[in-house]
Amino acid sequence: MAKITFITQDNETIELEGQSGSLMALAVENGVAGIDGDCGGVCSCATCHVHVKPEQMLKTGEASEIEKDMLELDDNANEYSRLCCQIEISDELDGVILTVAN
Repeated sequence: MAKITFITQDNETIELEGQSGSLMALAVENGVAGIDGDCGGVCSCATCHVHVKPEQMLKTGEASEIEKDMLELDDNANEYSRLCCQIEISDELDGVILTVAN
């Protein structure tokens, strides 16, 4: 079980727990504002864009080339950007804090 914290654009802090699936699915299931997941998690949109705390990038890992290509289309992307549909929930993610970028 991993505890994941999402911080919305309105500075609302939402703490969730998950065991499996993607972070996007967890956020959508729990109504996290700004995480829409329009493509259903196939990395073809950026409606699940989050910023990872710099010191926690090792927890989420680096974005794939396809993910990086998609993020290049988003004006809010930076070196700490990830699409949360591409991050699978695991014990290693316990305590990760993600700021919703959109």
